[in-house]
Amino acid sequence: MNFEKIKSDIEKFVSNRKWQDYHTPKNLSMALSIEASELMEIFQWQMENEKEYPKSASKEQVEDEVADVFFYLVRFCQIMNIDLEKAFYYKMKKNAEKYPNQIK
Repeated sequence: MNFEKIKSDIEKFVSNRKWQDYHTPKNLSMALSIEASELMEIFQWQMENEKEYPKSASKEQVEDEVADVFFYLVRFCQIMNIDLEKAFYYKMKKNAEKYPNQIK
């Protein structure tokens, strides 16, 4: 995955559609939540032990929702000037301290 290219592609996509004015922190955070909810909806009625895709959805539908979540997360980070990779590794370090390794 070339993350810099992905970010550039997202910026071009947004710019070519003149969506910049609509991409506010409020709107993007709401869009991110909505897309995550659409992903959750696919699995809403599955039993806890079911690990495969539900009969009502295809892998492509799940991938579409995952891609939508990713798009809005990356775009949110762009406009908020958040280095997603740096934020991820910083949070992982904090999580490792909070939740110690259980394997000896």
